[in-house]
Amino acid sequence: MIDIFDEYESKIVGFDELIKDKENGLPNYKTIVDLLKQMSLDDFKAMSDLAKLSFLNQGVTYALYDKEGESTEQIFPFDLIPRIISQEEWSQISEGVIQRNKALNMFMNDAYNEGRIFKEKIIPEELIFSSEHYCKQMVDFTPNGGIYNHISGTDIIRHSDGKYYVLEDNVRNPSGVSYVLTNRIAMKRVLSPLFNKSIVTPVDNYSEKLIHALWSVSGRELGDIFCVLLTPGVYNSAYYEHTFLAQKMGIELVEGSDLVVEDGFVYMKTIGGNIRVDVIYRRIDDAFIDPLAFRKDSMLGVAGLMECYIKGNVTIVNAPGTGISDDKAVCSYVPDMIKFYLDEETIIPNVPTYLCSRPKELAHVIENLDKMVVKPVDMSGGYGVTICDALSKEELEGVKQKIQANPRKFIAQPKIMLSTHATYIDEEEIFEPRHIDLRTYSIYGTNGQFVLNGGLTRTALVKNNLIVNSSQGGGSKDTWVLQNER
Repeated sequence: MIDIFDEYESKIVGFDELIKDKENGLPNYKTIVDLLKQMSLDDFKAMSDLAKLSFLNQGVTYALYDKEGESTEQIFPFDLIPRIISQEEWSQISEGVIQRNKALNMFMNDAYNEGRIFKEKIIPEELIFSSEHYCKQMVDFTPNGGIYNHISGTDIIRHSDGKYYVLEDNVRNPSGVSYVLTNRIAMKRVLSPLFNKSIVTPVDNYSEKLIHALWSVSGRELGDIFCVLLTPGVYNSAYYEHTFLAQKMGIELVEGSDLVVEDGFVYMKTIGGNIRVDVIYRRIDDAFIDPLAFRKDSMLGVAGLMECYIKGNVTIVNAPGTGISDDKAVCSYVPDMIKFYLDEETIIPNVPTYLCSRPKELAHVIENLDKMVVKPVDMSGGYGVTICDALSKEELEGVKQKIQANPRKFIAQPKIMLSTHATYIDEEEIFEPRHIDLRTYSIYGTNGQFVLNGGLTRTALVKNNLIVNSSQGGGSKDTWVLQNER
């Protein structure tokens, strides 16, 4: 029978969520630990294989990229040991995410319109105007409902002190929510006894909440609203998610060639005639959504879309130009935004961040480079991240020169030891601690804000690795917000 703690504690480095729960008397994980004690390793392996088969049958895949940029389609790695967050902890996380995204929305409205936060010298305006994601077409324009970040993905880590910190914001095209929903489906199929003994808050209401938010910002009466999900197509790494969400919401999945602009409105082309489109949930970057407004060589977008948008005749979700908030340098100012716009203290603090564009902070980073994690401000998916304590002197010198050549492009953070969690390692047939983070998903419409219970726990499957992104070979766990036991 499986004793998950056998030899496990000797492998812990830093804060481990299962061990912390054990120290507190197993208020969260007792049901799981007891179930494993009744199960052989062969039984567990068989269930793990069933979960993989469930993902295969659902077509749950992602693209894994190698160093040359070539991609291969993979079944999304999934671990059967769930990550559990207490209702009390989750309430704080949820409130913190809502607070953060409310402030970010107010910031984007301000940045593209009145600019009060610049005039008050809270944020230097050159930081925003120099961002690659600053969208001049959005100046003096406010979207329907005044909402920019309709869908946000906030990445949160738990440090060795046991506290939660925000690592970064994702408000352009946050991905991965489909894995939250499919993880839960797999868990219910494979480990149904756990759900019979525990009350786990549901996640299957996400698509309903999302479509209601899209309707709320359409600017039209409910019976007339027509929404579509705009995808780059089958070769995009997140195409599975695009099809999944469109199906769950009951809306059309379209490519740019399926849409046309006529007389200031956007229409979907059909055999029976054109249908007016009110809301476009786009999964295409700004640069490609309209060849007349952005990249002229784009084959993915819709010519004339931005003109319709500025006229208020269609709503784009998320709004163009939201990428200024994804900039990791701007992320460091979110606590200041919360104080400035909401007059509140930050519920979830940021990971300490040094902006290399500031001379004093640049000097500190260079002096302590071997203790830093250096990140480009405008990349995602774990790409470009350099963990400097693993580098040679020559490699450190190369990083130093790269930063000094373009300080605006980089931020640095002290190395944060992400919390670990028990994870089953297929190849070795053992349970070991692996580093994890949490991506929360929130929806923002004129009908209010909603945070998906639990979100996506991402797992670094390589021992001691701190990069959890699926594009870098990471996997995931089902994340439970456990209310109480029956």
